[in-house]
Amino acid sequence: MIHTLNAQTHAWLKVFAVSARHLSFTRAAEELHVTTGAVSQQIKQLEDRLGFRLFRRLPRQLALTEEGERLAGVVSQAYEAVGLEVDRLRGGVMSGVLRLRCLPSFLAKWLMPRLPRLQARFPDIDMHITAEDSNLSLLDGGYDLAIDLNDGHYPGLQTTSLIDEKIFAVCSPQLLRRRPPLTHPEALGYYPLLHDVTAWRGSHDYAEWEHYLKAIGGERVNVRRGYTFNRNQLTVEAAIAGMGVAIARRTLIGDELASGRLIAPFAGSVATGKRYGLVYQQGALDDRRVQAVHDWLEEEARRSQEIAPSSGSVD
Repeated sequence: MIHTLNAQTHAWLKVFAVSARHLSFTRAAEELHVTTGAVSQQIKQLEDRLGFRLFRRLPRQLALTEEGERLAGVVSQAYEAVGLEVDRLRGGVMSGVLRLRCLPSFLAKWLMPRLPRLQARFPDIDMHITAEDSNLSLLDGGYDLAIDLNDGHYPGLQTTSLIDEKIFAVCSPQLLRRRPPLTHPEALGYYPLLHDVTAWRGSHDYAEWEHYLKAIGGERVNVRRGYTFNRNQLTVEAAIAGMGVAIARRTLIGDELASGRLIAPFAGSVATGKRYGLVYQQGALDDRRVQAVHDWLEEEARRSQEIAPSSGSVD
């Protein structure tokens, strides 16, 4: 039995924490800037030291053992607690007001569930969050950081890419019971279409549907009909209510697909060439509060893309 953890064991636990997060020795090695063999060897040494296995080595992947899952949870909490306390000890550097402007749908569906973690990480930063559509100019300022959906081109501003967006059609399962089956794109002609008129910066009312149908071979479908909304979230709610077929964004639709409230009638998704990104003025990151929140958002975006898709989702 181990009564104390020496320096070497602490070093191995760090390697274990990173490996457990990635479930990959190769990706852990990339993050730690060592070789894959070094990671594998240190994990084996830690297992020998502890007296139980942490990983099951499966063909082309890793899985945590029951003991590994329990230890990973404790180690992860410990490192997070240390990070939180360090941030608190910095005091005034991480306090004050930070103004964040964000697209309403992205704020509601992606950012809001993560905000408690931001609050826990930086309890002394007062976030002033404003939901604004992408048709409003970002050059007017009035924010420290903005989250926008565009092609990444913002003249006069600095940007950091977060998540590349893809789109696909969704509808309520009940909708399919009253009309011809959606076995091919042209069958959409029998269905009402739902439109987000603020799809991305500079888009027109029917841009999402036109882009999607061109990619899947449905150009002959008349898209200039149906209901229009000025929020992506509203088109999704209308689709859940059975009003028609909507265009969903992969980043914002996971819960509805996993619950079965919506289904994707066609396989696959279509890249839009647009991405969610952070936008800010030159020199904004010189403020350590802004830099800290910027880095936190970037890390959350990276983690969200590492999580395996839920059942019912579209790749």
